[in-house]
Amino acid sequence: MNAGSPIAAIILSGGASRRMGTPKALLNFQGETFLDRLIRLFAAVADPVIVVAGEHAPQIRAGIARAGEVRWAVNPDPGRGMLSSLQCALRELPGTAEAVFFLPVDHPHIQPSTLEALIAQFAGARPPVAVPVYQGVHGHPVLISRAVAGELAALPVTALASDVIHRHVPETSYVEVQDPAVVRDVDDPAAYAELVADHPAGKT
Repeated sequence: MNAGSPIAAIILSGGASRRMGTPKALLNFQGETFLDRLIRLFAAVADPVIVVAGEHAPQIRAGIARAGEVRWAVNPDPGRGMLSSLQCALRELPGTAEAVFFLPVDHPHIQPSTLEALIAQFAGARPPVAVPVYQGVHGHPVLISRAVAGELAALPVTALASDVIHRHVPETSYVEVQDPAVVRDVDDPAAYAELVADHPAGKT
C-alpha cells in the first residue's frame, strides 16, 4: 500500500454482470483477475483502495488474491445504480483523503501512466474533477476532490453522479492520455474476447 497517500481509490464492482454472465471482477487478464490487477495498480498510488461489491460479494472476495489489501463496502441494493455503490464506498473514505479515484471494474487494462498523469494534474492545478481523454473521448478513472466527493455523498440515491460532475465542468481538467483503455469498457463476452485477443499474455 502507498501509506500516507492523500489520494484514495474506489473500484466499483457491485453490478450483476448480466451481460457478461459471470462476475467481471473475476475474469482473467494476463494472469490476474480484473479486480486483482486494478487493486495492484491503484495500491501503488492510492491509500486506501476501496472495493464495492454487490450481490456477488462473497464470490468476488473469495475469488481474488488481494482481498486482504483493500477496504470492502457492500451495496445491499446495487440495482439502485452506480451512485448507490459510489456512496457506499464514500462512507469508507478516510478524513486524510484529499481526492479519490473512481473506476468501474470493467476497465482492467488501464495503464499506470494514466493514473500518474491524473495525479500530477491534481497536484498542480487542484481541479475539482480530472478526467482522462483519449482521442477526444472522456473516460475513466475520474479523479475528484474531497469537496466533490462530499457533494456526491449528499445526493439522494435517485440522482446521478453526473449531476455533480456536470456542475463542475467549467473547472474540470481534461487530461490527454495515450491509453485507449480509459474509453473501452469490457462488459460482455465479445468485448472480453477482443480484449484478450488484443493483449496476449505477457504483453501489455
